[in-house]
Amino acid sequence: MRRLPRSFFARPVLDVAADLLGRHVQHGGVTVRVTETEAYAGLVDPASRVLSRPTRHNAPVFGPPGHAFVYFTYGHHWMLCVVTGAEGVPDVVLLRAGEVVAGHDVAAGRRPGVRERDWCRGPGRLTNALAVTGTLSGVDVCAVGSALALGAGDPAEGKAVRAGPRVGVSGPGGDGGAYPWRFWIDAEPTVSPHRPGVARRRS
Repeated sequence: MRRLPRSFFARPVLDVAADLLGRHVQHGGVTVRVTETEAYAGLVDPASRVLSRPTRHNAPVFGPPGHAFVYFTYGHHWMLCVVTGAEGVPDVVLLRAGEVVAGHDVAAGRRPGVRERDWCRGPGRLTNALAVTGTLSGVDVCAVGSALALGAGDPAEGKAVRAGPRVGVSGPGGDGGAYPWRFWIDAEPTVSPHRPGVARRRS
């Protein structure tokens, strides 16, 4: 698979998030066509406060573009992001959903009892189908020979690209309309359903 060059990721996070639609992500014997993404800009985005300062866990997001950032959330889901923009600026694109285009038997074995449309319909399902875990955080997706690859694929046509509020984000970065930073391919059945954010009450 022809990998995307580093220059592809060394651009504004919103541009990369939209342009990743239709591209291919490959790992563990499975290739997935990306159908949904979300952008997070750590220094200016209210929903990205966890990225605003370096820690041991989020160190990759402050490094060079074109590297993976994988983190654990909701107690049982790995989430796969790719670092964008300039080094030192914590901007990432979350890969939210996709369609398996190669390695169907392998993906089916990892998603038993789940219909094919739903194998990667959501970020936790996508990492499950690809067998992506935290051991891949920091991997260079542009380097030939690295275990995780993002390939050129067949980019979505501009008229097919839609944008709207991110999934499950509450507060200023959520459904208020100021951050339509979720991108998806129109009429694509593998796109995850939109779920508005719910503010958590402090005990």
